Amino acid sequence: MRERRAEDVSRVSSTGSLSPEDLAWQRRLAHRRRRLLHLLGAIASLAVIAAAAVLVLGSGGSRGAADRHAQRARPLIAARPRPKPPPPILLPRGGRVLLPGHLVVAYYGIVGTSNILGQTGDPEADAAGVERTAHDYVLFGRPVQPAFELVATVASPYPGPDGSYSSAVELNIVKRYLEAAHRHKLLLILDFQPGRGEFLPEVRRYARFLLDPAVGVALDPEWKLTSEEVPDEVIGSSSAGAINAVSAYLSALTVRHRLPQKLFIVHEFRTTELPDRGKIAIRPRLATVLQMDGLGPVSSKLYSYRQVMNGAQRFYPGFKVFLRPVDDPVRLTPAQIIALRPRPAYISYQ
Repeated sequence: MRERRAEDVSRVSSTGSLSPEDLAWQRRLAHRRRRLLHLLGAIASLAVIAAAAVLVLGSGGSRGAADRHAQRARPLIAARPRPKPPPPILLPRGGRVLLPGHLVVAYYGIVGTSNILGQTGDPEADAAGVERTAHDYVLFGRPVQPAFELVATVASPYPGPDGSYSSAVELNIVKRYLEAAHRHKLLLILDFQPGRGEFLPEVRRYARFLLDPAVGVALDPEWKLTSEEVPDEVIGSSSAGAINAVSAYLSALTVRHRLPQKLFIVHEFRTTELPDRGKIAIRPRLATVLQMDGLGPVSSKLYSYRQVMNGAQRFYPGFKVFLRPVDDPVRLTPAQIIALRPRPAYISYQ
């Protein structure tokens, strides 16, 4: 090869030009060089592409595997059942709203007295009795809910150990009546006669029972007295503020524990018992009843009912029937009571 190149050089230097054979050979050599350079360039480009692909696959492969794993996991997560909300707490005979829509018929009383409720001291007998009485109202078109209205704090003409002129009944008595109410699907309304005390502390004393969806509250201003008054000697009264304190407590308790609507009753048979009645609040989750509980001849009772219900459209109407002839010489029948205007939503027997 060296001899050929030397010969080529000598030829060019001596003649100043190449022969046609040598020129063709040079062209073929240049063509081979170009092809070799092109091939080497292509190989280098492929190497660069291959290296880049390895990097992409190396980094993206793990990502792809993670994506595929996540896709496989997603259906499992989606399929995992969500925790079910707790079932709603219902009233004794179903539903969560008592008023409007129902008629509540109750036996009222103090255990150990001549009242219709508590006379025998047998909650089972009382439950059977109020269910019979409630049945007399079934024909008047509303679902009827029987109830006990049990006096839990009893006003007394004697001061007692704390000087409040009232005393609380034993918790075991309340427990027995609540158990009977559960067995018969009744309401239990705890009634409060605080004497010289306040309503709210007496109500709070029974907080454990108020968490039960069957238990409501009744306040009796006739038996709420000043520090100078004595039960049975005067007729008491209550401010709207004292009543609103109880309704605020009871409403908050009902909302916090997701309880159904509670019955909240305020007794009145003279307008002097509630001097600022217009300021009594109507609270959420409470069915607030204004009950006329006066006694006497039919004409007197009807007059008292009209007086009490005058301007009381914000409340559900209530009416009390006294069973002793000395209290109500002529007892109104269920049909006569239902015919009252406004029509009572709560009727109690004492």
